Amino acid sequence: MVNIQSCRRFLNTPYRVLGRALLSGLFLLAPLAVLAADSSEQQALVERAKLTLEKALADPNMEAFREMGNEAKGVYIVPEILKGAFLFGAEGGSGVLLVKDAKTGEWSYPAFYTIGAASFGLQIGGRSSEVVMVVRTTKGLEEFYKTDFKLGVGSSIALGPVGAGATARGIAADLVSFGYSKGAFAGISLDGAGIAVSDKSNKAYYGKTVRPTDILVKHTVKNPKADALRAAAAKVGSAHMSTAPAKGK
Repeated sequence: MVNIQSCRRFLNTPYRVLGRALLSGLFLLAPLAVLAADSSEQQALVERAKLTLEKALADPNMEAFREMGNEAKGVYIVPEILKGAFLFGAEGGSGVLLVKDAKTGEWSYPAFYTIGAASFGLQIGGRSSEVVMVVRTTKGLEEFYKTDFKLGVGSSIALGPVGAGATARGIAADLVSFGYSKGAFAGISLDGAGIAVSDKSNKAYYGKTVRPTDILVKHTVKNPKADALRAAAAKVGSAHMSTAPAKGK
């Protein structure tokens, strides 16, 4: 415990200038320490999102997902949707959205959102599921710039095709969702689910109040701890190109 009287005597010595500078430094560093502690939950989510995305990119049955990566405008990743995560047995979880810059092809830093519904129709069973959603159109992307929205209302959503030989050709939906549970990917029904911006998580991760457009469009904030996730997102389109057969073969 800090002895107040001792501090006062120290500040009245010839070393008072140095002492006051040290104390001022401690007060300046305190908010940074709080920020680091507060963002640990968000960083854990970012790291788990990276693992979910890498799993989807490596799965041989997710060729359609890799194919859609070439035209993807964004990708929304929920590392875990839990049954009974909310009251009355509803299902929900937290996720991050990354957006690809149309001019540079670079991926943004993540924006944080929550997702919830009475039931997601986890056809593949289990108490939890991981979700990867491809944002295919500008219309679908603009939904995420709202404070909250309901999937399937302002934009269309479809179950992602999974399996050997599955293709993305013919899919016209704005959003396409894939779910992973019990060791396998499958289409997951998210129609009617609600997605909302997590202002608390965005503020914790970037150190100030920001809107999704500040992160995803204007790029006014960044957190280098998300660079590994951004690097994984950069493989969403290139993964399909690297595994596609050469023309004429």
